[in-house]
Amino acid sequence: MKIFIDSADVWAIKDAYETGLIDGVTTNPTLIMKSGRHPEQVYQKLKDMGIGDISMEVVGNAEAMISEGRRLKAKFGDCATIKVPCTPDGLLACRTLSKELIRVNVTLIFSTAQAILAAKAGATYVSPFVGRLEDNSHSGVEVTRSIVDVYKRHGVHTEVLAASIRDVAKVTLAFWNGAHICTIPPTVFEKMYNHVLTDAGLKIFDEDHKTTFPTERVGGDMDALGDISYPPITGTDDGFTYTINTDDPLLDIDFGDYNEDDPRIGFIP
Repeated sequence: MKIFIDSADVWAIKDAYETGLIDGVTTNPTLIMKSGRHPEQVYQKLKDMGIGDISMEVVGNAEAMISEGRRLKAKFGDCATIKVPCTPDGLLACRTLSKELIRVNVTLIFSTAQAILAAKAGATYVSPFVGRLEDNSHSGVEVTRSIVDVYKRHGVHTEVLAASIRDVAKVTLAFWNGAHICTIPPTVFEKMYNHVLTDAGLKIFDEDHKTTFPTERVGGDMDALGDISYPPITGTDDGFTYTINTDDPLLDIDFGDYNEDDPRIGFIP
């Protein structure tokens, strides 16, 4: 189970990647255009961050896509996944590049039949567009489930990368229906942390913590710890109970061999 970020916003990707929960990045010409950068500037920035799987989209006829795919692989190395459309030319390019052990992500998948062809062409990933299917009154999650089921029945190793995901619920549903990877915008990734009950529970815990330990929960003044008043501490030994006078801090006391004249220890019958 992997999560990719679907964006060309380098700073947003950096913030997400630094959580340690992101496994790769997908981009496309539209996202690159919105970033205002040259595609290869974006790819280089992502590679420099240490991201090991970056989908780099190529266009044109089969010959052009093959040539560009080879060039990108040579320039960016193992982090390069070549992204091609599910068209006759795209699948010809996929077949050639995959034989050269270059990862290929076949995109613009809208049916199980297309995913079957992509797998036959040697695709590393197929990307069903969940959101766009939903826009056209089709269940994107059901198409994802169908692809996963066919691949399992026939021992296909191509992974299903659910794309065009616009909300947290669809992330959950895509994984529940067998997607190996979900690629999501940074905003959806951030929302995955959120739940109203988590917020409510954290508020209660913070209030209780302040009552018990009157210092800041995180990043507080550590010098203030010396001013904390703790409840009386008790220990049991040989059937007797002892209390510690916390006005005179007690560190390591051996209750089995104590000094009865020590004013810090009181006997309670």
